[in-house]
Amino acid sequence: MMKIAKTAVGVFISMVFLAVFLTNLLLLISTNSVHPDEHLREKFFHVEDKFDNLIWFLQISDIHISIFRDPSRITEFREFCHYTIDKITPKVVLTTGDLTDAKTKDAIGSQQFESEWRHYKDILQEYDISKKTIWLDIRGNHDNFNVISINSKQNYFTNYSVQGKDHPRSYMVQVKNGNTVYSFVGIDACLEPGPRRPFNFVGILDQPEVDEINRLLRDIDATGSNYTIWFGHFPTSCILSSGSENVRNLIRKDPNGFVYVCGHLHTLGGLVPHMYTMQKGGFLELELGDWKDNRMYRLMAIDHGMFSFIDVHHRRWPVLLLTNPKHALFVNPLRENLDNIRHSTHIRVLAFSLSRIQSVRIRIDKGPWTNLRHIKGPLYVTSWNAQMYLTGLHSIEVYAKDIDGREKTEEIPFSLDTTKSSFGLLSRLALMSNLSHIFWSLFIVSLLVYLLPLFLMKYFHKAISGGLISQPRLRGNFIKTLIRKLWVLTTIDRIFWPIVLYPLYLVMGPWSIGYIVEDYLGVIFSWGIFVDGAFLPGSFTYAYGFVQMITFQIPLTFILINTVNRRYNHLTLKTGKKLTIKQVTCAHLPFCVVFTIQVIMAYLFWMAYGTLAFILGPLRTWSLVLAAVVYYTALRLPEKCFRQAREICFTKSETTVHMDASHSGIEESAEKIGKAN
Repeated sequence: MMKIAKTAVGVFISMVFLAVFLTNLLLLISTNSVHPDEHLREKFFHVEDKFDNLIWFLQISDIHISIFRDPSRITEFREFCHYTIDKITPKVVLTTGDLTDAKTKDAIGSQQFESEWRHYKDILQEYDISKKTIWLDIRGNHDNFNVISINSKQNYFTNYSVQGKDHPRSYMVQVKNGNTVYSFVGIDACLEPGPRRPFNFVGILDQPEVDEINRLLRDIDATGSNYTIWFGHFPTSCILSSGSENVRNLIRKDPNGFVYVCGHLHTLGGLVPHMYTMQKGGFLELELGDWKDNRMYRLMAIDHGMFSFIDVHHRRWPVLLLTNPKHALFVNPLRENLDNIRHSTHIRVLAFSLSRIQSVRIRIDKGPWTNLRHIKGPLYVTSWNAQMYLTGLHSIEVYAKDIDGREKTEEIPFSLDTTKSSFGLLSRLALMSNLSHIFWSLFIVSLLVYLLPLFLMKYFHKAISGGLISQPRLRGNFIKTLIRKLWVLTTIDRIFWPIVLYPLYLVMGPWSIGYIVEDYLGVIFSWGIFVDGAFLPGSFTYAYGFVQMITFQIPLTFILINTVNRRYNHLTLKTGKKLTIKQVTCAHLPFCVVFTIQVIMAYLFWMAYGTLAFILGPLRTWSLVLAAVVYYTALRLPEKCFRQAREICFTKSETTVHMDASHSGIEESAEKIGKAN
């Protein structure tokens, strides 16, 4: 009964902790806006068939122009600047960072290559981009690799981008269309100094940059801007703040802010191709798939106070954007007046193609097709009775065909009573969380999961040897056997202390000393990087530490547990039996695998930060020495090291079994010798 009671208590406590964790997680990624100070936009528009109160613009992100790999990135970017811009004629193009690749030929090191920046500038000049549209570019982390400051000669963004000379960091550009003013605010969260990769993954807003963005907010108010589009390279989840406010709070302060568009995460390698969410501050956050591998761009429009968008694959025509009614998932009652849709008289579609559009038609809820008539430019409309769709979720299909036979169909859900599906869980986690906190949590949890059992077993051993608790019987199932093996390991100080002190050192001590940026020495800790008198708070360093724990420290410890156990059995049973080559290979293979992985990681670190960082690198290089020493020690442990284990870790009956087995082995050997004689 006592055993059952203890199990029940343990299960109950675990369930409580799990419930608390899940509750906090759900609150974190909830898309319900919780700020009562936000107000509903009172502006009402009669949405009819007129070509007014309408603007459209594009976004492209993560171009990664490279002189070493995939030249089609450049050739197809030329096509984008030529055909796509000419056919869509956007008022503005937002280019949200990672304009160049900045990776060395081996794809491991990182530095700025002026020739990549020349490609970028030459393409824009070749197609007279500045005469066709307003090109708003901003830096990404790749554009900041190995750049000590914005005044560095390596900061080619200043001289080779469109906006860099006048706007080296965050800035605002306003566009007037009719009587409406649209503000486009770019947020530069690049680290300064900008380290080489990989420790340049997360951005930061320091106090001067926070002050600059607050100044831009005051300018927005002063100019009577009607709508604001925020853009930057990093998702808000990847932006730290060392200033008084974080990026989400800054955007939330703008009552006219519809959306924050960004790049950087590259759809998480295809896991989240549509990475969108509604932040608690009442604005959309939309990560755009990269140009680098996926050749994506985004078409956005504000039509009669309603924001709409669609993500498009390059070369796939026609391009269709339904602006009224808008996609149900992206309706925002805190920023948009839904009466504009409820009382609208016309469905509105923007249609673009390489050739003249021949026909555009729609159907609602799989009903009959209806042709749309052309108004002007890309706008096609047809009348409808919105009152027929006031409740529930509906779907509308849009079809277009150009005179050369290109066809496209898009299906969009819409709702007039805010009924909608939810954003994807992975999307919300990626955009609404704080990735630096997640990296820190993973690192700390891995440390605790690793260290606590070792220290508990050490304390357990001391308590038994001191007579504070009785000696347990640990024979039988796999868990008890594993605990016994771990217990034996903790009694051997020459193994125990090195494997627990090393991960503790990773928390406090420097990981490496080397040239982190250009020719500037820096020191890397888990909690941050010091370089050229500046401090960059820990963020991706924690992810690096977590990887070190799960690929090296934890596997190595399991290997040592089994190695020590084999050594104990060998010394105790004394069978004198030789192992076969296959048995020797199987015995050493796990260590060889773990050691090889660590060698590869040490090599990658060497290529990233140079020879000095490799030599003065406790994180990678010195861990190889540690692994080799403790493994060799475990293989050669003398019998005296197991004295405590034999006396305390095993009961008298278990010791007798070992002794009987030992005597049996000796007698068997003697019998074989006698037969031989």
